[in-house]
Amino acid sequence: MVKHQPLQVYERQLCLSCLTGIYGCRWKRYQRSHDDTTKWEFLWSLILFFTFSLLLVWFYFWWEAHNDFSEFNWFLYNRSGEWSDGTVPILATTAAGFTYIAFLMILALCHIAVGQQLNLHWLHKIGVSAALLTTSIGFISVNQIWGEEWAVIPISLQATGPFLHLGALVAVTALAWLVAGQVARTEKISKQPDPNRLLFSLFAMRLEIDVLLGLYMAPLSITSPCIMDHANLTPRPDIIGHQGAPMLAPENTILSFQRALQMNVSGLEADVAISFDGVPFLMRDRTLRRTTDVGKVFPARQLDDASSFNWTDLHSLNAGQWFLKDDPFWTVQSMAQREVMLVGNQSVCSLEQLLRLASLHNHTVVFSLRRPPHRHPCYHSWINDTLEVIRLSGIPQHLVMWTPDCDRGQVRQVAPGLQQTSVEKLPPQVLHQQGISSLLLRYSQASPYDIQSNVSVTLYTVNEPWLFSVLWCSGVSSVSSEAPNILRKVPYPIWLMSPDEYCLIWVAADLISFTVVVGIFVFQKWRLSGMHSYNPEQIMLSAAVRRSSRDVNIMKEKLIFSEVSNGVGSAEDLYMENGFDYYNNEGISH
Repeated sequence: MVKHQPLQVYERQLCLSCLTGIYGCRWKRYQRSHDDTTKWEFLWSLILFFTFSLLLVWFYFWWEAHNDFSEFNWFLYNRSGEWSDGTVPILATTAAGFTYIAFLMILALCHIAVGQQLNLHWLHKIGVSAALLTTSIGFISVNQIWGEEWAVIPISLQATGPFLHLGALVAVTALAWLVAGQVARTEKISKQPDPNRLLFSLFAMRLEIDVLLGLYMAPLSITSPCIMDHANLTPRPDIIGHQGAPMLAPENTILSFQRALQMNVSGLEADVAISFDGVPFLMRDRTLRRTTDVGKVFPARQLDDASSFNWTDLHSLNAGQWFLKDDPFWTVQSMAQREVMLVGNQSVCSLEQLLRLASLHNHTVVFSLRRPPHRHPCYHSWINDTLEVIRLSGIPQHLVMWTPDCDRGQVRQVAPGLQQTSVEKLPPQVLHQQGISSLLLRYSQASPYDIQSNVSVTLYTVNEPWLFSVLWCSGVSSVSSEAPNILRKVPYPIWLMSPDEYCLIWVAADLISFTVVVGIFVFQKWRLSGMHSYNPEQIMLSAAVRRSSRDVNIMKEKLIFSEVSNGVGSAEDLYMENGFDYYNNEGISH
């Protein structure tokens, strides 16, 4: 054992040098200190912790917002006029910033664990300030341009809340090691420790206890529809292909709807506009720039409203090449060559084509109908033109969900079999007066009351399995999705547990945490209860540290190495009790 001591000491010193060097550029032994952290550095530690917490929320937000990335990119397109995946730079910078700040947090905690003075290097301070500034700007920007997306956080907590609670409990339980070490060091310093250090130790211990007690009782406030008896689980929600299956084929094309049918959807959803000659066709955007080659065929008209084109011109456009070029869902590379050829040859689809396809498979159709511009020939007849196409297609009226609010009374007289559907939350009496039997709402708009009401509710756009699972457990009857190929692989909620099972996990986790925390405090007190003696050379060196010279620094290094080699203890043990300042001011006088 004695022969291996120098090697063990060297490895330990190397680790300590890396720790203090990376965090504060203190690579030399004499640069390290066990003295109390200054108030300025303590403030920077708080800033670091706040930045980490802010980035953690920001990272969680974008992780859960993955369900709506397509909506976010479409929103950016409408503002800029150029299509790009705007989530890529956001995710890249978020991952880089979070990794960097989390690394600094780990280093800071390690400093506390070994009793080293915190001294963040100025370059890291710039990095922390930049991360805090950019994250704050990000929060403000999202709140201004995509504020409705914040609703994804409380909804996602219904799926992640129990697991985040367990993770937080593990983290705070682990932090008890640092708090217990701080308390034990304060007791070890002397019979009359420094009041500031004692106050800080008591504050840290009180904070640890309060946070633990809060986490122990947190499940009382955690609610999730997935905490329910298995027997109460409702049937699996029907899936409606929003714009078909736009991850597998260009949106609103006949191929996209065919791929959606292959994914066993129960209905098809589309966006409908009216051509200049009165033909309803499928198009989400106001213009044709993004999803057709109008810039190549009609370059002078690429910014014109899609409704200003007649059907002949619309049908001549290619509606598939853009998908291969932009690859909006990162799926093109996995396609076979034959599939690529099919995608590249798609054209604009008419509403009648969609209705005939749905009628053939006896599937529901829901569409949003956009009124033409004011000077359009069909500005006043757009409702009748659409109803006529429904009649000519031969689809049974009960398979069509009618969403336009305009002239509902007239529509009910002409086509009484249509499912009157509202895209707005209305009072029950209004729904009854207008004969509305179903709602089509964004998933963040529906309340438990809406879901449990007598009105059928379809929620959009549901692409992620976790969200599908939460809505399934909530009792939703159907969802609209851009990812039927993904939801097809979810035959059962991702997780489902009874209240008794969750209560058992809760109590067991609290008991384990409490036992571990008590054990940590007892062990740390025992581990740090021993006292080290100091030889006269140490006292002489301590008396000389008031002189700032290179020779004194070199003497410190030599003394530390000789003490450790002789078995007195590790380098941090030499300063564990008081540091040099203690021997300067008090130790020598004794």
